[in-house]
Amino acid sequence: MMDFLRRLMYGRYGNDSLNQFLMVISMILLIPFFITRWRIFSLIILVLIVIAYFRMFSRNTYRRAAENQKFLSWFTPLQRKATGKKMQMADKTHRYYKCPSCKKTLRVPRGKGRISITCPHCKYKFVKKT
Repeated sequence: MMDFLRRLMYGRYGNDSLNQFLMVISMILLIPFFITRWRIFSLIILVLIVIAYFRMFSRNTYRRAAENQKFLSWFTPLQRKATGKKMQMADKTHRYYKCPSCKKTLRVPRGKGRISITCPHCKYKFVKKT
């Protein structure tokens, strides 16, 4: 069986981040489909799965890699931002503020009362309660 699959996938593109994203979105869309039973959800799920399998079995690896790279250039900054927010929420010893001048995120210790914060990037001073 494994030899059959190996020969079938030889020269084909396979799985990548965009395919995984399409599959996860289709699995998430199953929830509203089971609740509402609207056919539009089943149609969207079917289209997403067909696109994912088409990309997986495609022999045009150059084009599929370019599509994946374009997707990653859009998705990676969102993923980094979400990870940063999650880490900020988990940090119980510091507060995070944005500098009003340069919009950089600054980390200051909690529980110090009203303090004057100096941005290390632009040297702008502002007062906040920690």
